Amino acid sequence: QVQLVESGGGLVQAGGSLRLSCAASGRTFSTNIMAWFRQTPGKEREFVAAINLSGSSTTYTDSVKGRFTISRDNAQNTMYLQMNSVKPEDTAVYYCAASNRYFTGGSYRVGDMNYWGKGTLVTVSS
Repeated sequence: QVQLVESGGGLVQAGGSLRLSCAASGRTFSTNIMAWFRQTPGKEREFVAAINLSGSSTTYTDSVKGRFTISRDNAQNTMYLQMNSVKPEDTAVYYCAASNRYFTGGSYRVGDMNYWGKGTLVTVSS
């Protein structure tokens, strides 16, 4: 099992920055893929970004490309999401996820993930 705990959410003004963290514990060697998803009320959880085990490959949904950066520190068993130039439409609960699958790039679905955190709320004010 892998346990994931997000932190770093909060209120930020449009155009500002925020960094989310995801601390992993347990069988972290199985986290070939780590990812961020987000969800707003009444909508399905959507993919934001993912990173492979070594951190050498990343993938993003189009709406955050050039603004968000995903990274991981395996020595600290922690993943990050640096959010820059945030927009009101980035407001959501952000979830950390991990998968035993091999990283292939592109987009990932909720069903591709094996483990989930409980989420952290990001609110962007206009």
